[in-house]
Amino acid sequence: MPRLAANLSMLFPELPFLDRYEAAAKAGFKAVEALFPYEFDPAEIKSRLERFGLTQVLINTPPGDWNGGERGLAALPGREADFETSFDLALRYAKALSCDKIHVMAGIVPTEQDRARYRDVFVANLLKAAARARPAGVTLLIEPLNTRDMPGYLHATLDEAADIIVRTGHAVLLQLDLYHSQIMGGDLAERTRIFWPLVRHIQIAGVPGRHEPDIGEINYPYLFDLIDSLGYKGWIGCEYRPRAGTIEGLAWAKPYGIGG
Repeated sequence: MPRLAANLSMLFPELPFLDRYEAAAKAGFKAVEALFPYEFDPAEIKSRLERFGLTQVLINTPPGDWNGGERGLAALPGREADFETSFDLALRYAKALSCDKIHVMAGIVPTEQDRARYRDVFVANLLKAAARARPAGVTLLIEPLNTRDMPGYLHATLDEAADIIVRTGHAVLLQLDLYHSQIMGGDLAERTRIFWPLVRHIQIAGVPGRHEPDIGEINYPYLFDLIDSLGYKGWIGCEYRPRAGTIEGLAWAKPYGIGG
């Protein structure tokens, strides 16, 4: 049976961020993830994790200037020092929150001709970051992001992400978001099997619309059974935008102990 984690950057949007920890626990979640928790004191987040019996399973590295169009710094030539500073922050939060996984955001490539150079920078930065994360018990992940939601992102497909992982000597591993993978070609069951040795975290959402996973074209109960059969013991992040209220939309999760 899948172990579901609430993505607090997307679920419970009707509440202030810090209040979402209590709401997630009351809904039955035992674990949470968040994209960019950096405007909040890690001690304050930690207190909520402890108070409500939650585990923080994932955070992202800071994306840079989001409003200016940045979607990560780790692949940007000339921004190595900025990435190092941002990774310092992410690692500090991961340690403070006892969070053992960080998704390292690569960034946007301006032209196709730049892709190889950006990939080289990304690999070099990942190797340095992984060497620092390893002693802290933190695993670094990369995630392909689809070209519709994130045009220009360094890696959009599982094949591209796998190539980067191999180039790092498996110093980083794969965050498999089935929403992005469906948009970038589908065939989810077979491709999940193919890339399974690299997978260390999974995320879900409905396609199209990125709403609840029971809305749209993906048969998640089938995929959950497949993932169980492959021996997955990790968390599955619910990274979707509720179509209406979060609690009202959790009927799909009741068979898995979430939503009352």
